Amino acid sequence: MATAVKQFHEEEAIGKTYDWQIARRLLRYLRPYARTLVPALLLTLILNALRILQPKFTQYAIDWYIVPHRLGGLRWLALAFLGVLLLTFILSYVQTVLLETVGQRVMYDLRSELYTKLQRQDVAYYDKTPVGRIMTRLTSDVDALNELFTSGVIDVLGDLVMIVAIAALMFWMDWRLTLVTLLTVPMLFSVTMWFRRHARRGYDRVRTRLARINAFLQEHLSGAQIVQLFNREEKARAQFHELNDDYRRANIETIFYYAIFFPLVDLIGAIGTALIIWYGGWRVMQSAPFTQTLSLGALVAFIQYLQQLFQPIRDISDKYNVLQAAVVASHRIFRTLDQPISITPPTVARKSGRARGKIEFERVWFAYNDEEWVLRDVSFTIEPGQSVAIVGHTGSGKTTITNLLMRFYDVQRGRILLDGVDVRDWDLRSLRQNFAVVLQDVFLFSGTIESNIRLGRDDITEERVRWAAREVQADRFIERLPGGYKAEVRERGAGLSVGQKQLISFARALAFDPAILILDEATSSIDTETEQLIQKAIERVMRDRTSLVIAHRLSTIQNADRIIVLHHGQIREQGTHQELLARRGLYWRLYRLQYSDRTMHAELKDALT
Repeated sequence: MATAVKQFHEEEAIGKTYDWQIARRLLRYLRPYARTLVPALLLTLILNALRILQPKFTQYAIDWYIVPHRLGGLRWLALAFLGVLLLTFILSYVQTVLLETVGQRVMYDLRSELYTKLQRQDVAYYDKTPVGRIMTRLTSDVDALNELFTSGVIDVLGDLVMIVAIAALMFWMDWRLTLVTLLTVPMLFSVTMWFRRHARRGYDRVRTRLARINAFLQEHLSGAQIVQLFNREEKARAQFHELNDDYRRANIETIFYYAIFFPLVDLIGAIGTALIIWYGGWRVMQSAPFTQTLSLGALVAFIQYLQQLFQPIRDISDKYNVLQAAVVASHRIFRTLDQPISITPPTVARKSGRARGKIEFERVWFAYNDEEWVLRDVSFTIEPGQSVAIVGHTGSGKTTITNLLMRFYDVQRGRILLDGVDVRDWDLRSLRQNFAVVLQDVFLFSGTIESNIRLGRDDITEERVRWAAREVQADRFIERLPGGYKAEVRERGAGLSVGQKQLISFARALAFDPAILILDEATSSIDTETEQLIQKAIERVMRDRTSLVIAHRLSTIQNADRIIVLHHGQIREQGTHQELLARRGLYWRLYRLQYSDRTMHAELKDALT
């Protein structure tokens, strides 16, 4: 079971990546903020120049004042050094504010683009992609890019400039000592390449395993009631322990490379320092008085410059973890942004506005996977204002018909017409505005009762909200809540009964005044007394409006103008309730199965099979 969970929540490893392509794409998000980013880059260069000056203060203090025992000017040199440090502090503060501002604005833009793309993504994408993985894109992956923009790119560029500047200054001061110092560079280069290769794979594994954990947590926290009901706490804990341990091991493996790399860099730096002391000290001692080619102050400055040279190299390696996390996160984010949307509005819509409500299915075939047909050659017509019920056993394709009608999916064969126009030729937004759906599993958003009925529509007045609630008898329990229509609704409607949530869903549907009303097992979770209260309201609202009712409880559809009976994705029977009973076919058997005594159940089930 744990293996199955891992496979479902698994992400593809990034493998080989093209960093320059990613970098060019990321630059698009930085361009709008160039006026802020350019000063930050200039400040970085100025700060590096100020840091490079600091060893020169040491050199001059030793050569000009300490060695000659002229201490009078040392005070002013120390004050100048203090002034440089103070200026460095001020400029660092300004640079940090600028970079953080750019980073947060870029993150805002990126999250907005991601959310907009996910809002437009077709339903099939969510069928295949765990919600936890999508949440990883919007949270930790975007945060990885935030660190890249605020402390990654600019710092790395500054460090590269500093390395080149220090190396050039050291050559200018003494090229022979510099060549001795740079003997350690091949070792440092080899160690860096080894670290880069392994750290990249390590961060890919870490991000992959983090997405697994997020997906698992989202699924099991949402289904906490089912987990507890079926006593699966220990099993879920074992599965989470496996995923969590896998994530821990991936992090430890990545840390292992850091634990080797940084001590090696320090060791190589110590070797470089030893070479400077050995060769530089020898030259200082061999020089004749007043003819020194290398002064003691220059030797001390060289040691400080070597430390400064290795510090940006170490910083770049440290930033490499930021860069790697950002590159991996960028690939995953851009894969999400580049995910094709199969359900798109037509280039030129043939139809928009409010529909009359005529629905036609013409030889429709549909499969969610390859050619595992859910609907097979389905054809029927619903005239405007008719109420049609669709019945059949689970998996017969009832809900699929409504999903295709609202164009959550597109058919593979045949076509579906609304008012004589293929739904694929309708303006997509306008098409869906013609529908209101009441589902068996009601989803309520955090907010108020009123906002859940209105759902952001400013043209739905408070009077209409209250009217819709009265029509479905929801006003009775709403007015008893603290705050009435302004009562707060917690996440997914926690604190409200299933029946109350469905009544709110009914009110929501009526408030939108749809041309076509779809009831998908809408009364299955409402008790008999409540069902009787809302039945008359439903009948009034269905009048002069095309209605499509999907129901297992046949008592709720007896007054429908027509009943369509599905079996294995095909239409087996059509007619009114009385006509279908008179035929003594599949509908009659379904009816008898629900209302006959228990002794007949086994016989009827065998007959249906």
